[in-house]
Amino acid sequence: MQGHAPLAERMRPKSLDEYVGQKHLVGDGAVLRRAMKAGTLPSMILWGPPGVGKTTLARLIAAESDRPFHALSAIHSGVKDVRAVLDSAKRDGMFAGRALLFIDEIHRFSKSQQDSLLGAVEAGTVTLIGATTENPSFEVIPALRSRCQTYVLESLSTEVLMGLVQRALNEDERMAQREVVVAEQEALLRASGGDARRLLNTLELVVDGLEPDAEGRLIVTNEAVTERVQNPHSNYDKGGEAHYDVISAFIKSIRASDPNAAVYYLARMVEGGEDPKFIARRLLIAASEDIGNANPTALVLANNTFQAVERIGWPESRIVLAQCTVYLATSAKSNASYKAIGEAQAWVREHGEAPVPLALRNAPTGMMKDLGYGKGYAYDHDAQGGFSGQECMPSGMEGTTFYRPGNNPREEAALAWLKARWGDKYGY
Repeated sequence: MQGHAPLAERMRPKSLDEYVGQKHLVGDGAVLRRAMKAGTLPSMILWGPPGVGKTTLARLIAAESDRPFHALSAIHSGVKDVRAVLDSAKRDGMFAGRALLFIDEIHRFSKSQQDSLLGAVEAGTVTLIGATTENPSFEVIPALRSRCQTYVLESLSTEVLMGLVQRALNEDERMAQREVVVAEQEALLRASGGDARRLLNTLELVVDGLEPDAEGRLIVTNEAVTERVQNPHSNYDKGGEAHYDVISAFIKSIRASDPNAAVYYLARMVEGGEDPKFIARRLLIAASEDIGNANPTALVLANNTFQAVERIGWPESRIVLAQCTVYLATSAKSNASYKAIGEAQAWVREHGEAPVPLALRNAPTGMMKDLGYGKGYAYDHDAQGGFSGQECMPSGMEGTTFYRPGNNPREEAALAWLKARWGDKYGY
């Protein structure tokens, strides 16, 4: 039966020495190696993307620690299943505190299901190993996180992934019987999405569909992969961490004036099926926060982009979004207005609300006029040059500066304009 199992299952490591990647956790002298040797293995959360070896690592830890191993899937298991395992561990006094309970996709457990683990983990009835692709900060309750160590599993490098391919071609019985040559690797890696399990199973799918060439070889090319894998997998999750990571990288690439990186992250969101209005909203924010008065037209374009996206949707919205993205990334930048409102809000929170000067107050009634509301107000349009120089700050705040023009041509011109009118009053 083993020969009929998928290639990824047939190639599953049987010892930590065969395990690839995650050297920071299981390499010589690494934290989990040391804990296993010392017999002090903690309860833990293994956090990482799909196909990087979380389940395999849990099984190898159990095997090499010679501990009883219980595995549950959060998709198919509930509180009843958890309690059954915990009761079994309690009854087996010989293994009390040594049994390992592995819960795959632990982030899918509800709060009450996660709560059911707390007592046993704290008492040491079992050592918990939870695996998740989602950020534990959001998906695992604080009480359970505090009782576990969180270990981050890294994405597998191209070198590691292709090493797995070569190992499969050399060591797997079915593969070794055939002369397989991987002539091109780009499509194979793209189809895997960095998932080692998907990589190996895709390789087998492609090889099984190939016809030998004149020399009897099975040649894996980009074309051969794309013929059999029409839609390369995307790890983008509109409701998960990728949603926040990619949009963060997108905005920061625009801020860094890197249109190439910005368009790449935009493509990630497009391919992942992100809501186009979500992207357009973030472009609107970036146009004001990061570009501001260095180029006010950016906000106009971003607003028009949002309206266009509302009208046309996918797939054509990608064109409009790309245009706006490139425009913002290649625009002059200023966060002076953004900083100004932040500093002004901080001042109000710290000092409270100072009274508005009487001259600037509205006076819609006779009583208000008698109280001096609006008295002495200088209408700037009637002053020479349209500038009266009247004091607008509340008493005690004269000369307080919140807005400091940015270092760009348009705001440098604004700075010269302000200096000509206010002199040194605001430190310009």
